[in-house]
Amino acid sequence: MTSLNFEKVSVQYGQRRAVVEFSEVVRPGEWLCLIGPNGAGKSSLLRAIVGIISFSGNIVVDGATLHDRNARRRAQLVAYVPQSPVMPSDMNAYEYVLLGRNPYVSHFGSESVHDTAMVNSVFERLDLTDFAHRQLGELSGGERQRVAIARAVAQEAPILLLDEPTSSLDIGHQQQALELVDKLRREHGLTVVSAMHDLTLAGSYADRLVLMHEGHRVVGGTAQEVLRAETLAEFYGVSVHVHHEPDGTVAVIPRRSLRT
Repeated sequence: MTSLNFEKVSVQYGQRRAVVEFSEVVRPGEWLCLIGPNGAGKSSLLRAIVGIISFSGNIVVDGATLHDRNARRRAQLVAYVPQSPVMPSDMNAYEYVLLGRNPYVSHFGSESVHDTAMVNSVFERLDLTDFAHRQLGELSGGERQRVAIARAVAQEAPILLLDEPTSSLDIGHQQQALELVDKLRREHGLTVVSAMHDLTLAGSYADRLVLMHEGHRVVGGTAQEVLRAETLAEFYGVSVHVHHEPDGTVAVIPRRSLRT
């Protein structure tokens, strides 16, 4: 089980500060979800973990900073599903998901029996078997999103980063994908950090939420503590009703303005 620590992490694009001295500890096996309006810095923070963008401060995985890890070792530790993954249209889905095993294949080697068995298992669990030999260019946006999640799961990294993982999925496949992530987390100690706009899903699946606004960490805690009507009104500018079920399910329901 792997922990993830942020120590005053900042990200800057030119003169704009996208993330400002973000500090947080994600415990091993925990699911932390970043929420906040557009431009809050959620995606920038995830990209910093992966190493796509530069940052100041430290991101520490099990006691060692990611700056000290080479690209191969980082890929063995962290799997990432971007909001809009780039996929070669002439590659089939099976080949694409198999790329998730690359961190474990030697430079001149080939995939092992374990690698192919892992990929086959992921296709079955994500209900993607019918798509295995279809070209990526033939898939819908939602199907491509599911294949991207499958590749990250096949990577078997102890830390999984999800940037808007359900934005292109219908409600059934949203639940299916998040239930699979939650099951992997509980069975294998996966540590998950996600960025999500859907507050109902975020509150229902994550152990803790962190609300970000203009690059700053505003508040963190359980869904009960963070998803409060007055908090969402202040930082999202919306009027909502928040309903909490005893089993942890959360519903964030917009209130319509009164018609005149």
